[in-house]
Amino acid sequence: MHDAHNKHSSGKPVTRREMSRRQFLSYTLGGTGAFMAAGMTIPMIRFAVDPVLQSSGEGTFVKVVEESKITAEPKSFKFQVHQVDGWVESEIELEAWIMKNDKGQVYALSPVCKHLGCTVNWNSDPRFPNEFFCPCHEAHYTKSGKHLAVAPAPLDEYDIKIENGFVYLGKVLPNQQVTK
Repeated sequence: MHDAHNKHSSGKPVTRREMSRRQFLSYTLGGTGAFMAAGMTIPMIRFAVDPVLQSSGEGTFVKVVEESKITAEPKSFKFQVHQVDGWVESEIELEAWIMKNDKGQVYALSPVCKHLGCTVNWNSDPRFPNEFFCPCHEAHYTKSGKHLAVAPAPLDEYDIKIENGFVYLGKVLPNQQVTK
């Protein structure tokens, strides 16, 4: 009867695998090391990925000026936006050239030159009347922002909405005025 307990139903003796002291220490130390590594790595990954997971707020509009103050002549308006850059929050000042097109529709152009990022001004050089002009490398643009010289692309345009008699500006988009 003693032999019946040590055999499987197939008749082979049961062999028990016992863990050696060395295997036990290897598994224990390996598991502890993996647990500690995960404990250090997971917070670092969360720290790196957290800003990406948060909503950027790019769809928000900022009230800039009363619509009644906008004419066909481009005017520069400065406004502040709340910016979150990773873990740093700040208020930054932006500028826009706001005007009406030939159809009386309000639009706003970014003053950032598409050549090397300098700031353009309206009607600032007598050689280029009624144009946006960049003093850095003499790039110039039409009233709609179309590039005429030096710059490789038209001035960008702000997303715009008019609500309750005020002009609100959103994010910067590729210029739509040039194609119209």
